[in-house]
Amino acid sequence: MRKALVCSVVILMLLSLAWATLVAQPALQVTATISSPAENSVVRGTVPIVGSAVDPDFWKFEVYFGPEPNPGDQWTFIGSVHERPVTDGLLETWHTNSIADGTYSLRLRVVNRTGNYHDFHMRGIRVANTAPTETPVPVATPTPEATATFTPAATPTFALPTSDLAQPTPTPTLARPSRSGLPDVLDLNAWRRSLCLGAELMAGFLVLLGVILVLRRRS
Repeated sequence: MRKALVCSVVILMLLSLAWATLVAQPALQVTATISSPAENSVVRGTVPIVGSAVDPDFWKFEVYFGPEPNPGDQWTFIGSVHERPVTDGLLETWHTNSIADGTYSLRLRVVNRTGNYHDFHMRGIRVANTAPTETPVPVATPTPEATATFTPAATPTFALPTSDLAQPTPTPTLARPSRSGLPDVLDLNAWRRSLCLGAELMAGFLVLLGVILVLRRRS
């Protein structure tokens, strides 16, 4: 009887411990997300698609791409079907060289064993394989400034005189001007001769004028 009771207690303790362990574990949630490439990003060439695909009753996940806008809900399958969940890892590799440049959306679909699924869309991804590569602008190299060269001035050389210094010449004393050295400006005789000559010329002019008047009257 005691053995049966002890066994029952042990079984109950084990069951309680197992239940506590299950309750303590976090419940798995459906996770379907793409973290790279990001929304409105520009891609070219081979593009890794990174994200998570998790489900408590996981079966598989698939990745697609489609044009924008996509009124006909047209999607193109990328890669292959993946039957293992991924958490923050590589979901698929997208080779964009085979498609035309433009704007696209990515779709991640996580499917469980009941056939239900969850979709996640990353929109606005622009493929630009033929877009021109930006040419870096050349940076002008500054021209080094010329260093000024200073030439020292020549030191003047002073020559000592070889002969005796000449004695200074005495300054001549100016003599007072004599009366005879002045110009003969006040010569009275010259003035008298000039007056007489002027009177004679004036008399001749008056005589000539009288003759002219007499001849005009007779005519």
